[in-house]
Amino acid sequence: MKFNLKYSDTAKEQFLELETSKDKIAQYKAVSKTLGLMQINLRHPSLNTHKYDTITSPFGGEVFESYAQNKTPAAYRVFWTYGPGRRELYIIAITSHP
Repeated sequence: MKFNLKYSDTAKEQFLELETSKDKIAQYKAVSKTLGLMQINLRHPSLNTHKYDTITSPFGGEVFESYAQNKTPAAYRVFWTYGPGRRELYIIAITSHP
């Protein structure tokens, strides 16, 4: 099943910052790849997707964390939830591992 991605204002800013930063090219490529995988296969092993309880969903559902990087200092993660519509993923934040 293919998902459409919707972004919070925060996630848009974080992604744009990665895209325009010359010293974060590797992080931008990793996040872009992750977002592409999320659209087509949320169960892809490299995503290491799991529930994340610290952030609350704006739609009352569960929040998940997917890896953009692994075994890297300050590795980037994508925090997301299902919704608001069918076949939509709402990207809450794109940030380095807390």
